[in-house]
Amino acid sequence: VQLQASGGGLVQAGDSLRLSCAASGRSVVTFSTMGWFRQAPGKEREFVAAIMWSLGTYYVDSVKGRFTISRENDKNTVYLQMNSLKPDDTAVYYCAARRYGSGIYDDTKSYDFWGQGTLVTVSS
Repeated sequence: VQLQASGGGLVQAGDSLRLSCAASGRSVVTFSTMGWFRQAPGKEREFVAAIMWSLGTYYVDSVKGRFTISRENDKNTVYLQMNSLKPDDTAVYYCAARRYGSGIYDDTKSYDFWGQGTLVTVSS
């Protein structure tokens, strides 16, 4: 299984970006959970959003109302639509997938596969 994250870039505060996570080797509908995490310089990797196989979604409080995670089965891809971006959103964003389980979704240890990361930089 490989996860390919893309869509990062340099934007200004208030702009939008859409990140993509394309999976190969396994259908996204067979993962129990797919998630997005981010890691800012000097900080630990933190949970951003997750989508369950049932299409239930979860978000960290700081992005609620601004970010939307979604899944497109035909393209075997999970997206993270990011609106109203802030400088605090600057980080490397990673997508991740979990094969089994429906419990803790905001812990990096819960995930089996990781993408390589895509850099999002938001200038003020």
